[in-house]
Amino acid sequence: MSLRDIHTPVLLERCLELLAPALERPGAVVVDATEGMGGHSEALLERFPGARLIGLDRDTDALRIAGERLSRFGDRVTLVHTIYDGIKDAVGAAGAVYDGIKDAVSAAGAPSADGILFDLGVSSLQLDEAGRGFAYAQDAPLDMRMDQGAGMTAADVVASYAEGDLRRIFERYGDERLAGRYARAIVQARAAAPIERSAQLVDVLVAATPAAVLRDRSGHPAKRVFQALRIEVNDELGALERALPDALDLLPVGGRLVVMSYQSLEDRLVKRLFAAATASTAPPGLPVELPEHQPRFRLLVKGAELASESERARNPRATPVRLRAIERVKEAA
Repeated sequence: MSLRDIHTPVLLERCLELLAPALERPGAVVVDATEGMGGHSEALLERFPGARLIGLDRDTDALRIAGERLSRFGDRVTLVHTIYDGIKDAVGAAGAVYDGIKDAVSAAGAPSADGILFDLGVSSLQLDEAGRGFAYAQDAPLDMRMDQGAGMTAADVVASYAEGDLRRIFERYGDERLAGRYARAIVQARAAAPIERSAQLVDVLVAATPAAVLRDRSGHPAKRVFQALRIEVNDELGALERALPDALDLLPVGGRLVVMSYQSLEDRLVKRLFAAATASTAPPGLPVELPEHQPRFRLLVKGAELASESERARNPRATPVRLRAIERVKEAA
C-alpha cells in the first residue's frame, strides 16, 4: 500500500486554507513541527510551489519515511531530527546540531517562519507499529518513546515510580477516576514480577477494575493509563508549553500558526497561550488603548474547530481533533 493509502492527514484542506495567506508570499518558509509521515508537508509543498519546508520530528522512522515521500521536492525540503521544544539536542539531516524549533529554522537559513503547523499527539506510524508499545490492544514491550534512541520507557516508569507518582500522572494526564486503585495494583504486581509488556499491564489494570465498572464503563480500562504513560514518557505537555512561545516568536507580521490537538490537556494549553497572545496589555481603566498595548496576534478561528462528520467517518482518528489558529498582526514592542 502507498503512504497515501495507509496515512490520511487530519483536516488537511482546512490547514492549507488557514496557512495559504502566509505561504503565498514569494520565498515563504513553512515549518511542519510534527513531520510524521509527511502527509501535511507533501500537500503544503504541492499547493504552494514557491515555499520551502522545514520538517521536525523526534522519530527517526518517521523522518526516514517522510524523506522518501518528499524527495521529489529536492532542496525545498529540510528535515531535522529534533524535539520541537528545544530542550534535547538532535542531529539534523546535514549533520549540524540543532536545539529545537528556533535553531532548526535559523540553521536552515530562514530568519522567520511564515507558517507553522503542529499536529500533536501520537502518529499513525507509532500507533500502527505494534512493537512500539503505544497500543493497549497489542502485546509489545512497554516502550512508548517517540524517539526510541533517548529517554526512559513506559516500562521504566511502571517499574520505578512510587505509588503516589503513578497516581498523579494517571490523574493529571489521563483524568483516570481509578488512578489510586490502578497505581496500587501496579506496585503490588511489580513486587511479584517485572511489568515489561503491554499485555501484562493490561492484565493488571483489568484485574484491578471492579466488575460493575467494567460493565458500565465506555472504553477499555487501560486507555487512560496508557495515554498518561505516553504523555509522561515523552514529556508531551512540557514540550508543547515550551515550544509554542518559540513558534509565535518566529512568525513575522502576517505569519500564521495552526495547532491540532487530540486531548483536552493539550487543547487547554493551546487555548490559554492563544488567549494571552491576543489580549491587550493595556492597564485596567485606561480610557484609550495605546498602540503599544494592542494585541500582537489575532485568532483565525472562533473556539476550537472539529472535523466534519464525513471526515470522522472516513478517518476515525480525526474524531477527537481540536484545531486552533492564530496570526501575527503586530511586531513585538
